[in-house]
Amino acid sequence: MDSTQLGDLWDRIFGTQPDPDQWLVIATAFAALAVVVPHAVWRLARNAITIAHEGGHGLIALLTGRSLDGIRLHSDTSGLTVSRGKPTGIGMILTAAAGYTAPSLLGIGGAWLLAANHITLFLWIATALLLAMLVMIRNAYGALTVIITGAAFLLISWLTAPQVQAAFAYAAVWFMLIGGIRPAFELQSKRRHGGAPDSDADQLSRLTHVPALVWLLFFHTVSVCALLGGGRWLLGL
Repeated sequence: MDSTQLGDLWDRIFGTQPDPDQWLVIATAFAALAVVVPHAVWRLARNAITIAHEGGHGLIALLTGRSLDGIRLHSDTSGLTVSRGKPTGIGMILTAAAGYTAPSLLGIGGAWLLAANHITLFLWIATALLLAMLVMIRNAYGALTVIITGAAFLLISWLTAPQVQAAFAYAAVWFMLIGGIRPAFELQSKRRHGGAPDSDADQLSRLTHVPALVWLLFFHTVSVCALLGGGRWLLGL
C-alpha cells in the first residue's frame, strides 16, 4: 500500500462524515426501542448487551492489573468473565461494577463520536474492541456471536455508503443507550423473586458492605443519565 492509499485510508477512518438527516436519527431511536421493548425480539438482541457487559468486566479487570482467564457467552444471553487477582480491593470492585454500566457507557462514548461526525471511526473502534474481545472468548457460541457482530460492523464500515453507515451506527448507539437500561430492571425483578443470589450487585455488596439495592440504584442512575446525555448528543440538542 503506497502513501497515497494510506492517506486515503487514514482520511476514511479518522475524517468526518456529514450529519445524517434528523428523521434518520429519530427513526433509528424508534427502531432501537422496538428491539428493546418486545420480549421476543429482546431475547435475541440481548446477546449484544451481554457482549458489552462481559467485555466491560474483562476490560476493567485488565486495566486494574488483574489477569483475565477468559470470557464465555451463552445462548440464554448470560455470560461469565473469569479473572484472577486480589479477591478484594478497588480493582475487584471496579471489575464487578463494570458489567451493568458498560453498555450505557459504551453508548454515551459512541454518541460523543457520532455527535462529532466520526461515524466511520466509531464503526472501526467497535470492530477493534470486538476483535480484542474475541481473543479472550472461551466457548464456541461466544466466539460465533462476537464474530458475527464484528463482521457486521466491519462490512458496514467498509462496503456501504455514508448514509447506510450513519443509520447502522446511530441504531447501534441508540440500542446501547436504551438497551442498557433494561438489564438492571431484570436483575431487580430476579432478586425480588429470590433469584440471582450471586449477581454483580450482591458481589459488590459483599465487597463494599453497601446494600445490593444501593448498587442497583447506581446501575439505574448510570444507565438513565447515559441515555439522557447520549440522547441529547445524538439529537443535536
